[in-house]
Amino acid sequence: MWCVRPLDAEKVACKSYSMEPEPTPHPGTSPTQGSGADNLPELATDTFDTLRDQLMPLWNDGAAFIVSLGQTWRLYQIAIVVLLALISWAVGKMLNPKIDHWLRSREGWSKRRLRFAIHTKRRVPMMLFVVMSWLIVSAMREITWPSRSYLIAAIGTLALAWVLVGFASVIVENRVLRRTTKWGLWIYVTLYYLGITDEIGDVLDNIAISAGSFRISLLDVISAVAVTAALFALARIFSRASSERVRNNEDISPSMQVLTVKFIQLLFYGAAFFLGLKVIGVDLTGLAFLSGAIGLGLGFGLQKVVSNLVSGIIILLDKSIKPGDVISLGETFGWIQQLGARYVSVVTRDGREYLIPNEDLITGQVVNWSHTNAFVRLDIYFGTAYGDDPHQVRKIAIEAASNVSRVLSFRPPVCHIVGFGDSSVDYILRFWIDDPTGGLTNIRGNVYLALWDAFHENGISFPFPQREVRLLQDDLANDAETGENPQA
Repeated sequence: MWCVRPLDAEKVACKSYSMEPEPTPHPGTSPTQGSGADNLPELATDTFDTLRDQLMPLWNDGAAFIVSLGQTWRLYQIAIVVLLALISWAVGKMLNPKIDHWLRSREGWSKRRLRFAIHTKRRVPMMLFVVMSWLIVSAMREITWPSRSYLIAAIGTLALAWVLVGFASVIVENRVLRRTTKWGLWIYVTLYYLGITDEIGDVLDNIAISAGSFRISLLDVISAVAVTAALFALARIFSRASSERVRNNEDISPSMQVLTVKFIQLLFYGAAFFLGLKVIGVDLTGLAFLSGAIGLGLGFGLQKVVSNLVSGIIILLDKSIKPGDVISLGETFGWIQQLGARYVSVVTRDGREYLIPNEDLITGQVVNWSHTNAFVRLDIYFGTAYGDDPHQVRKIAIEAASNVSRVLSFRPPVCHIVGFGDSSVDYILRFWIDDPTGGLTNIRGNVYLALWDAFHENGISFPFPQREVRLLQDDLANDAETGENPQA
């Protein structure tokens, strides 16, 4: 005798078989041939019958509630709910421009605070509806039977749950996950308020897939997703709070800050993942073979990804580059904005952001302008005419460069003669700055402009190539008189 036991413990459907010996199979056939195919229709029928028995009471209750909406007081309540919804929508439309104007004037607010304010503005009509509906319910309960305001109270409660769930889901930044979380929580709250969570849970648990001792139901899947999502949300909150404290600690170097933040994120998210698997009943001992297979697959199929990850860890450990450093890699010149697990974000002076793989920074030649310190020496070249005194030129050039902002005074500029050109005396002017993130081309341009002004004030000229053409007219005239041919 075997039994199909639904989740309702009081109903047990049993089917008995006779104890007579099984018939001898026909020659050429297997004793078990066709037994699985014969049992599948029976199991499917039993499952369908169980689901039908569980859903039928819910269907009957829903049909009875819909029929009850035709009663006079229920129609009055529906009309009141519709009127309150229209009033709250109209008032929300009227308040929307004023709220927008008020939000635009909130300068200095953090991104999280503005985001919360925007979510609050979107829920103003629903909050007005909740307040007005409960005021109506309180008034009706004072002047008439409480049952005549039941529908308004139920809708007001569900609306309040929607508002609270909406505020609770603000912590989820991803739009798709936020909407999924909001709808999932609201559906659960609705079912809990209606008192049918157990019945719906029985239905979902009965929709299952079984293979030997393994069984997974739709309820298990939903519970696993909900528990894992909640754990990941908590891990994200704790990780962000811990990372913020690490970034605000000035005693830790920028590279170690990034490495610590990555370790904290890995720790919290890894713990959330394995704890979620443990909560939903997954045997973690079986993951050993799975992790080995995944590692083998990563080694062959994701070599570049793994190489970038390892290179990122090496960069963080050896502190060769860190956030804020000014680097040159090929034709890319800029400062490091962020160190990621796979790439480094480099922002140039023109606003472009280059995502350079970590492997390129390990295997290629990188010029770090601020590795040991932020002092950078710049050179500019210029020339003056041979008629100008080089001693005076050097003195004026040094004074002009020293008066330019960003040029360091405790490392004074120097000027040297580097050659005698075809039309000018060539000089090199060297000066130091300590803020390469402010740009190099602009400071060179400012020094050139200061040289121009200083040289013009002191009468020093910038030479330029000249060509002189002389016509030897006297010689030509003499040749013409004597009859000699100058080309001969």
